[in-house]
Amino acid sequence: MSANAIPFELDCDGLRVAGLRAGKPGGLKVLALHGWLDNAASFLPLAEHLPGLDLVMVDLPGHGLSAHLPLTTPYTAPNAIVQTLAIADALGWQRFVLLGHSMGAAIASLVAAVARERVQGLVSIEALGGLSAPAGETVQRLRGYVDAMLKLGDKQLRVFPDLAAPVRARMMVNQLGEASARLLIERGVKPVEGGWSWRSDPRLMLPTAVRMTDEQVCDVISAIQCPVQVIYATPAQAYFPEPQRSRRAALLADGRLHTLPGHHHVHMDQAAEVAVVIGNFIAGLPDGD
Repeated sequence: MSANAIPFELDCDGLRVAGLRAGKPGGLKVLALHGWLDNAASFLPLAEHLPGLDLVMVDLPGHGLSAHLPLTTPYTAPNAIVQTLAIADALGWQRFVLLGHSMGAAIASLVAAVARERVQGLVSIEALGGLSAPAGETVQRLRGYVDAMLKLGDKQLRVFPDLAAPVRARMMVNQLGEASARLLIERGVKPVEGGWSWRSDPRLMLPTAVRMTDEQVCDVISAIQCPVQVIYATPAQAYFPEPQRSRRAALLADGRLHTLPGHHHVHMDQAAEVAVVIGNFIAGLPDGD
C-alpha cells in the first residue's frame, strides 16, 4: 500500500463502504470507482503520481472491504448511481471529479449524466457508458440471470492455500504485472480455514439481467455536459471494440480522447503515463467547489 494512502470507512445510508484516501487534504476532490471484481487498490499506482489531489478510492459495494448489498437489493446500474451519490454525501462533497476504470467508468458516466450539477469533471478509463445489448436478447438475458441466481446457493467458494495462485490468475486474465495483480488480490481476499478466499459478493459473478441498448447508452453519453477525458488502451479489448468506443467518445459535448499502447489495466501498469494525461486534464478544469 502507498505510504500516503489512509484506510477509511463510511456509513452510506446504513451500508458500510470502505476505501483508501491519498493525496492532499483540500486538494481537488476526486472520487475513484474501480472495475468489476477489482477494488480501491486499483488506483494506488496512480495515487503515487497525483499527490496534489484529494483522491478517495472506494471499494464499491460487494467488493474489497465494503459490505455486500442485502440479498433483496440487486447490483444494478440505477442502484450504483444512487450508491455513488450516497458515498459523496457521506464524504460531505457537493461537487467533485469522477475517475472511473472499466465498470467504474461506466458507473461514473451514468452519474455524470444524471447528476450534472455535482460532477465537475470525468476521467473515464477503458469504458464510456455501460456494455450494451440488442433489445432482442432481453428474455435470453433474464432467463440466464434467473437460472444462475437459483443455483447460486449450491456453489462453494474456492479456497487458495496461498496468494500465489490468485495472483498468477489475475496476471494471466488481465495481462497485469505481478505488483499490480498483488495489490488487487491482497485487498480482494480474506483468510478462511485452509487458506484464502474471495471477499467479493458471489452475486457479482451472475450474468447481467438487463442491459441498455446501444441507443440508450448513447443517450446517456450525449447527456454528459461536464468536461470529460477518455483514456483507452490500444489495441481495443474485444468487449469494447472499435469503432464503437471511438464513436461513443465523439458524442461527448466537451470531451477529449487519449489512447496509448497497453492493456485493460493500463492505469496500473503504466500509471505514470496515465497520470500525465489526467494531470493535464485536471489543470484545465474550470474552478468549482
